[in-house]
Amino acid sequence: MKYYSTRDKALSYSAAEAIKMGLSRDGGLLTPCRIPGIDAAFLQSLVGESYQERAARVMALFLSDYSLDELRNFAARAYGPDKFDTDAVAPLRKVDEDTYCLELWHGPTSAFKDMALQMLPQLLSAALGKTGEEKTACILVATSGDTGKAAMEGFADVEQTKIMVFYPKDGVSEVQQAQMVTQEGANVGVCAVVGNFDDAQTGVKRIFSDEQIRDTLAGRGYFLSSANSINWGRILPQLVYYISAYCDLLSCGRITMGEPINICVPTGNFGNILAAYYAKRMGLPVGKLICASNCNNVLTDFLRTGVYDRNRPFHNTMSPSMDILISSNLERLLFDLSGEDDGEVRDYMARLSADGRYQVSDAIREKLGELFWGGFCDEADTAETMTHYYRDYGYLIDPHTAVAANVLEQYRKETGDKALMVFASTASPYKFCDHVLRAIGQTPAGEGVELLDQLHEATGVAIPRRLAALKGKASRFDQTVEKTGMDGVVLDFLK
Repeated sequence: MKYYSTRDKALSYSAAEAIKMGLSRDGGLLTPCRIPGIDAAFLQSLVGESYQERAARVMALFLSDYSLDELRNFAARAYGPDKFDTDAVAPLRKVDEDTYCLELWHGPTSAFKDMALQMLPQLLSAALGKTGEEKTACILVATSGDTGKAAMEGFADVEQTKIMVFYPKDGVSEVQQAQMVTQEGANVGVCAVVGNFDDAQTGVKRIFSDEQIRDTLAGRGYFLSSANSINWGRILPQLVYYISAYCDLLSCGRITMGEPINICVPTGNFGNILAAYYAKRMGLPVGKLICASNCNNVLTDFLRTGVYDRNRPFHNTMSPSMDILISSNLERLLFDLSGEDDGEVRDYMARLSADGRYQVSDAIREKLGELFWGGFCDEADTAETMTHYYRDYGYLIDPHTAVAANVLEQYRKETGDKALMVFASTASPYKFCDHVLRAIGQTPAGEGVELLDQLHEATGVAIPRRLAALKGKASRFDQTVEKTGMDGVVLDFLK
């Protein structure tokens, strides 16, 4: 299967080339030339299988230049017991008869990004060999909190790679920062950016598109790639857990084959819910896709009005991984809904760059309304939802998960839709101890990793072992840079 740019379909690449590149050199996102279909027989064949087998079989539909045996080996390494704390990998937890929570945080960094970033290094390493690449890949990452640590955990000391992570100064939780600045590995680098996530993400995209920087690095034996969700190798593994969740619901007898479910996803960069959209496009029986935002509700407004407008106040919230005003993966959705009209997509992206806003066509707006429902949750309701879930269900959830839980109830009240709902839980509550402690009626007695034991003592919920290991761990990185200086950090890192 070939992959082409959302901004120029004439640029066409193999799967291995697309994963190696990360981002098309014209600034577009690399997207499969077709979406393969799945049917009831395919789903039924996965019902009794392990998560690893499901991952290999689903990804094989998109990766024609990787063998099924290769993908099985990759999945065994990515999702094995040394990485994940449950054999289910992405287990479903029943909240009530019509509501299930898809827990995506049982990996090494306690965030959903592990679901893709334990697989991406396997795919990228193989891609280097398949394409005959002799240069070293430098993975550039902008993170709003979780991607950076998950990417470094996946790529640490991986041969023929280096990885540099940029995160917004004062824009991530104390635990998220501790995870990043203590990261081990000879090939990793971390730098704080004065600004917000959008500043860091814009800086990384600018570096990717700078021909002079690329030429300079090529002369030093490097090329740039990405571990952000702009890389198709990040999106593809995320399709798997939605298909896997449907198979688990079939397995436990909660649904019958072909019965549609609704999926609610907390998202900022639109990658996680885009994966659910692609699963639906493949033929997974999905009714409505519910897009849950926090106070940075640019996606809610877009889905309701067809106008994307980033010209609004930026809010630092208790769900920082969603503190985003430029949702990069929306470009892939627009490409698909426009009938793969790269000219239309180029126009939208040019307007976003020049004016910070664009308005989609009436045809796309109508399709958005059929497929999606958007809602947002403010800080007070996020805290109250965490309180409600712990008090009434005995279920400890983090702020991002609480946003999804709140928005799905908004959807039900507004629409009366009675379909079974699966909502994504994207991080362990232990990554946001201070906010979770307050939500369950405790006063935090410290900050960051100091609060892990307090939350455990208050709830009895086990601390993820790798988060517990952060206590007393020395920081390795303390660099901070203005957003205009990110280019220099990369050039220094790759001397």
